[in-house]
Amino acid sequence: MEQADLKKKIKILLKEKNGILLAHYYQRDEVQEIADFTGDSLGLSFEAAKTKADVIVFAGVHFMAESASILSPEKTVLLPRFDAGCALADTITVEALEKEKKKYPGAAVVTYINSSAAIKAASDICCTSANAVRVVQSLAEKRILMIPDGNLARYAAKFTDKEIIPWGGACPVHQDLTPEEVLAARARHPGAKFAAHPECREEVLKLADFVGSTSGIIDYAGKIGDSALIFGTELGILYQLRTRYPGRTFIPASEKMICETMKLTTVEDILKALTAMAPVVKVPEAIRVPAKRCLDRMLAVG
Repeated sequence: MEQADLKKKIKILLKEKNGILLAHYYQRDEVQEIADFTGDSLGLSFEAAKTKADVIVFAGVHFMAESASILSPEKTVLLPRFDAGCALADTITVEALEKEKKKYPGAAVVTYINSSAAIKAASDICCTSANAVRVVQSLAEKRILMIPDGNLARYAAKFTDKEIIPWGGACPVHQDLTPEEVLAARARHPGAKFAAHPECREEVLKLADFVGSTSGIIDYAGKIGDSALIFGTELGILYQLRTRYPGRTFIPASEKMICETMKLTTVEDILKALTAMAPVVKVPEAIRVPAKRCLDRMLAVG
């Protein structure tokens, strides 16, 4: 079946099943093109929760579909590629977290959204890459165990006098970006601004004109006039940058910044999932309730 026919069939099935298609900014271009909503992981789940849809098709990775299930337990959440995981989320288990908590009694556990529902349920409060500093500052505790992204924890630590204890996890895509690659890109494009995701290593962030979430980088691109932008995050962001700011120059800090699991989901997978109404991601209530409490506490921070 041709791509155009596949996309048309998906739109028909979404309407028949009262469904919506969510696509993360790192998904393939053709998937983002047909999505009802594109965005960062948690933002997509919030958008879906506001709708009257019965079915959520999440073109993303497993923890994202879990977040949608946490916030919309009454809806059916489909993850077209059930094998689409997250290397960062996989760096921590509940058992390992409980062991770490015993080392630091009284410490608050701040969990990055890029984590499993079970980890959220065992934590005190969630954060995103955009609000991590605000969340940390909102807590009464002076000692913070920040999981699972060590780079985000170290970045947040620069803006608070609290003791931040970082977990040893990292996103391989962002961790692998080197200062040398950034400097080489700047040498090729003098005058270009450089925006980096806080999942990047500290020495890369020091070179950035702007540090922020994927949505933050997209917004920043709109604020710098006609300046070229070098970006330090997954290459899927290019679809949004080029769509929103046609004619502008956008340069990847490294062409190797590709998340293989984010690129697993194809248009064919989405059609197959909608046809079979599977695979379904459903977070059990025993995990969903405390995980939602963790998210709600973050929302209360604003």
